[in-house]
Amino acid sequence: MDPAMQDALPPTLHALTGPHLADGCLRCGVPVRVAPSALQPLVPGMACRGRARPVRHVGSIDVFLEALDHVSPGDVMVIDNGGRLDEACIGDIVLLEARAAGVAGMVIWGLHRDGAELREIGFPVFSLGALPTGPQRLHARPPDLFTRAMVGTHAITADDVVVADANGVLFLPRDGLEEIVEAAQAYRDTEARQLRAMREGRGYREQVRFAEYLRRRQRDPGYGFRQHLKDIAAAGEV
Repeated sequence: MDPAMQDALPPTLHALTGPHLADGCLRCGVPVRVAPSALQPLVPGMACRGRARPVRHVGSIDVFLEALDHVSPGDVMVIDNGGRLDEACIGDIVLLEARAAGVAGMVIWGLHRDGAELREIGFPVFSLGALPTGPQRLHARPPDLFTRAMVGTHAITADDVVVADANGVLFLPRDGLEEIVEAAQAYRDTEARQLRAMREGRGYREQVRFAEYLRRRQRDPGYGFRQHLKDIAAAGEV
């Protein structure tokens, strides 16, 4: 990837949480693509954000070393090992090489090894867990080895951006990212105002006029809470 593309990522992306960005997707009508909840950070508090750099594992670490020849600083490696639970696909050697290449983190649809060493390194890793044994196989290289990685049911390409934090792993399309970020900022700011008001003694139900919503729903059972929030937001009342 051209470094300019990485620089083009909105700077405010790094100040937004996964939940804010997921809400931004909903506001923009963009499908919310998240990794299965079993995919967790190696150490609580780990986080990374950046353009996806997909790679598929076929049984040997040389694919990762080759992929590093094409990364730009700030990329997040998205490793597809088919969600396998019978082998680990990366360890400390690959991790240190990736860090030296400027990679921002790794999302592994599979397992890691060398758990103690990886925790000591402190590099952001999200995976399905640890296993002591590496692969005992070697498969043929598919044509999309470096262009597509599956994570759960989602196909991830270099046109995606990874947001991984304590809430899980979210994948955002690069096309339209600015609009998603703008909507996420609006959600964040609204939530901050609501929490500030709650600390000052004004409850959430009062702020969103919940009693009025219940009366409206009695008259119109199809009227939903999300629509109510949109209506009062449009009126500038939340």
